[in-house]
Amino acid sequence: MAEQIKLLAFSGSLRADSLNKKLVKVAAAGAEAAGAEVTVLNLKDYPMPQYDDDWFAENGFPESVLTLKELCKASHGFLIASPEYNGSVTGALKNLIDWLSRAEPGEAPLACFKGKTAGIMATSPGGLGGLRGLRHLREILEGISVLVIPDQKAVPNAYQMFDDAGQLTDADQRASIEAIGARAATVASKLN
Repeated sequence: MAEQIKLLAFSGSLRADSLNKKLVKVAAAGAEAAGAEVTVLNLKDYPMPQYDDDWFAENGFPESVLTLKELCKASHGFLIASPEYNGSVTGALKNLIDWLSRAEPGEAPLACFKGKTAGIMATSPGGLGGLRGLRHLREILEGISVLVIPDQKAVPNAYQMFDDAGQLTDADQRASIEAIGARAATVASKLN
């Protein structure tokens, strides 16, 4: 029997009522429908300092990072909703990637990322939906040996797309985001 695919789903936003947190839950539902086990993370639950090599040399890994590293190493991939900040990814998301890319003693380089699969998406109140930031996120992830599926989606006009309960109300947009989750799960399954 094949091992059940495990994906981590999270947003690059720390904001409590983040539209991207709502979006990634839609992708998670699509991955679960495709048979994956999905753990939805809130990055705010894993506080970490800004990565600084001098601080790291003196203090080592924060406990929050070690916990996330274990979750990443046990997963087959990621679903990431990335807000666009000034045409790129958020500082919180980049900081997370920088911390997780550091190897523990005896750990293979990029153990949290190498050979993993990712589905990426964004939403924004603007007309491009966060599209410019996805280009940077794809480059970062591919640079650390993550296979980013070709499908990606930027959902524009986010304030009109989600209801008060946080549900994505546009059926076509919801289907597209669910499909990214399902595709990431399917590709990860084929690779594992």
